[in-house]
Amino acid sequence: MVFKRYVEVGRVVLVNYGPDAGKLATIIDIVDQNKCLIDGPANLTGVNRQVISYGRIVLTDLTVKVCRNARQKTLSAAWAEADIQAKWESSSWAKKLVAKQKRATLSDFDRFKVMVAKKQRSAIIAKKMKELK
Repeated sequence: MVFKRYVEVGRVVLVNYGPDAGKLATIIDIVDQNKCLIDGPANLTGVNRQVISYGRIVLTDLTVKVCRNARQKTLSAAWAEADIQAKWESSSWAKKLVAKQKRATLSDFDRFKVMVAKKQRSAIIAKKMKELK
């Protein structure tokens, strides 16, 4: 198995635990083998500069070209230049997260309507498949 995502300065990560869960951030510095320094930038993602454990983040395929311990202004400019937010929103990973969150907020009646729609769709597909045979 070949690794493609490395912990490196400029790697965009997804925070998966804590108050910033579900938000994107950028690795700014590597503290030790268990922790790194991340920054949102806060004006774009809402994640403030903080030291976080590797267990609380997930590495993405996206990287930003920044130097070690870059200022927030420099990081914001690099994010804008690399168009990270748009790349993330167009990725299948982000789309799955949005769909998952949307499903989680459905009410009981909404789930019922989805079930009825799926039944209607499968009935139409079955009817068309029967016609083709």
